[in-house]
Amino acid sequence: MNQTLRQFGGILLSFFFRGLLLLVPITIMLWAIWQSLTFLDGIIPLDIPGLGILSLLLIIVGAGWLGSSILYQPLANFGEELLQRIPFLKTLYGALKDLVEALVGQKKKFDRPVLVRIGPGVEAERVGFLTQHDLEHLGMGIEKVAVYLPHAFAWSGNLLIVPAKNVTPIDARAADIMKFVVSGGVSKVDDDE
Repeated sequence: MNQTLRQFGGILLSFFFRGLLLLVPITIMLWAIWQSLTFLDGIIPLDIPGLGILSLLLIIVGAGWLGSSILYQPLANFGEELLQRIPFLKTLYGALKDLVEALVGQKKKFDRPVLVRIGPGVEAERVGFLTQHDLEHLGMGIEKVAVYLPHAFAWSGNLLIVPAKNVTPIDARAADIMKFVVSGGVSKVDDDE
């Protein structure tokens, strides 16, 4: 009887942990989505829930429409010229514009996954993305390259300048490598993708 109870308890405990493994990621994801939607809905505060986010989406779509029309270019040039005159905003705007362009624009930069040996005698390597081959414009010459190293479970990362000989290209899709790094190395690439 005691052995049967112990086996039953072990089975229940195993189901409990499986349930945790299933529900915790889903719960965290749903919580993050809820918090994001609540935040976005609060940007344009209206009394009807969801109307703020709908208004925000309409504004974004409208800006996108304007961005593809004749009206956009003169307004964009004026706004960019204005931002270029304010020292701190100029730097912040330029960096954010380049980052967004690198992630989703025509000139994607995070498309060359690499392994980086951090230094001589160090056996560990980091996964990153080669962002620039030639750093002569920074006075570093062609023997150095720029590699972006994303952090796990975050959208932040570090930019390292390393000897080009320390960089090894990875034969995989950039999206799969980013998913692998952001997940802390626990995501696996499906063969059918």
